[in-house]
Amino acid sequence: MSGLRPQTAPVPWAAVARASVALAAPLAVGFAADRPTYGALVSMGALSGVIGDTADAYRMRILNIAVPQIFGALGMMLGTLVFDTGWAAVAVLTVIALVSGMMSTIGAVASVSGLLLLLNTVVGAGLPMPNPWWVAPLLLTVGGLVVLVLTLLAWPFRGKLPERAAVADTYRAIADLLAAAGTSAYEERRQDVTQSLNASYDLVLARRALYHGRSTSMVRLLSQLNVVIPLLEAAPAAHLTRRPLPGLIPAAVRALADDVEQNRGGVPVLDLPEPESPATRAVDSALRHAAAVVHKTEPDPYNVDDRLGRPAALGVRIRRSAGSVLFSGTSWRYGLRLALCIGLAQALTSLVDVERSYWVALTVTFVLKPDFGSVFSRAVLRAVGTAAGLVIAAPVLAEVPIGWWDVPVMVVLAALIPALTAKGYAFQTAAITPVILLLSDLLNHQGIALVQPRLLDSLLGCAIVLVAGYLLWPESWHTRIGSRLADAVTDIADYVASAFDGLDADQAERVRTRRRLYRDLSAVRSEFQRALTEPPPVGTHAAAWWPLVVAVERIVDATTAARVRVDHGAAAPLPAEVAAAEQQLRELSEGLRSSEELVEVRAELVGDEDSVLEPLRQEVAAARAIASPQP
Repeated sequence: MSGLRPQTAPVPWAAVARASVALAAPLAVGFAADRPTYGALVSMGALSGVIGDTADAYRMRILNIAVPQIFGALGMMLGTLVFDTGWAAVAVLTVIALVSGMMSTIGAVASVSGLLLLLNTVVGAGLPMPNPWWVAPLLLTVGGLVVLVLTLLAWPFRGKLPERAAVADTYRAIADLLAAAGTSAYEERRQDVTQSLNASYDLVLARRALYHGRSTSMVRLLSQLNVVIPLLEAAPAAHLTRRPLPGLIPAAVRALADDVEQNRGGVPVLDLPEPESPATRAVDSALRHAAAVVHKTEPDPYNVDDRLGRPAALGVRIRRSAGSVLFSGTSWRYGLRLALCIGLAQALTSLVDVERSYWVALTVTFVLKPDFGSVFSRAVLRAVGTAAGLVIAAPVLAEVPIGWWDVPVMVVLAALIPALTAKGYAFQTAAITPVILLLSDLLNHQGIALVQPRLLDSLLGCAIVLVAGYLLWPESWHTRIGSRLADAVTDIADYVASAFDGLDADQAERVRTRRRLYRDLSAVRSEFQRALTEPPPVGTHAAAWWPLVVAVERIVDATTAARVRVDHGAAAPLPAEVAAAEQQLRELSEGLRSSEELVEVRAELVGDEDSVLEPLRQEVAAARAIASPQP
């Protein structure tokens, strides 16, 4: 399995140091105060903070650490209140699992918050906690604050502003895209640009929502990010000429990336070749405009080149998120899957007279996270990672007595978490398992007797997920691939119609539509890549549809390229040509929506070979050919 191969990633030494201090220092304080249980609970809260500290920007890191800690403390409180209560514990954990699962569909921070809410409820309901009931939640919160404080200590010494570095990286990704125009490497570079642009906008707009109009540097940075959009739109037009661009063009974009990163102003100096076609004129115009904005030192906060708009107010976004969760079939299905598995696991733990523990429900919580990847793969990798972690934990629990020696051991074990997390899920599990076991031993003093039951519990939890959370749900092994692609193709048909619906139409709206399309297609691509890791028939089914995903992305590129060429001198297409292309896309969409198998659609799409829409017709024809039944 590919998940057992370590991914190539540098060791995050700063995170390694923070993890060691954040998890080991509370143990030392606990032993010094003769309160090892308190120290273990603070370290447990710090563990959650270490796992959640994944963002680059400090403001996002504060959200990623602080918000989930609040939900984690709430979960610990609820779990402590239902400890050893039988059916009451089963009912409470089942409801919490439903809420946690539905929260996970909102976004990254909400997903981690839902995870900690359920995770700490499971731990509180499965392990005896110190009295009174508020002590454990308070100590967990203190642990999260320890990680947050250690993170913020580096804020005054940070090098580059993360938002600025992200925007500069986007410029470099576009430079690589322009360098690949007309070559076979273009498709891969385009995916890199989409991911980089999404990350940059997520960072910059998240901060702008709070600082709009009040931070000159952030207004300028947003302007610098927005002006890459015309450059990005010109890239498909250049690529469709099938001729590489002169090397001076990507070199100029890389120079702009350096200027953005160093926050340099002044008069731009560009050494660009004379454009010879509508496509190269589009690139030249976009690049000169980008250079002017990058070097403008004092942009007007109220006159920013802001085609993508501001984020909605926080209250509006909360209402939208709540509405999407409460009225989303996907949200309810995932919540019910998680609730069913947690209910079964907790019933086994609380009601059946066998030696089981909270570790069963804990395993279910970690594995059944579809927004983190393939459930089937995570179940297998979790079992493998737990076994490896137990191999590490066994000699520690057997040979290291509870006391001060636990502190240096925790220094080493905690350092492994950020170091191995980047290598893959199985490696992260192998690193976290001995840490949790060591902290559990400080709470219930079972020692080496923890090892074998925890392995059996993990296998049992994985089995519950595979049966009750995977095999019993048709969507797990019978994905609606055709329907998802059909929705994307319908949106593209609307985009084709609007792109040429009057040449004086709102350009900003077209840009926003195109960005939404690429972001949606990026999500579709990620979903397909997840499906490729599933066992047959899902994996083989997704592999058969994968070429069509690529073809659909190329249709968007061809549409954008046609519009850019018209904007820079090419003859506009006839309305009948646009209507024909739109009709073909809608027929393709209906064919995909009506069947789980690749279906045949009408193949005739005629028009003038010299028309600006000819590349689009070719891409639509290619998509139709892929969507025909295989002989």
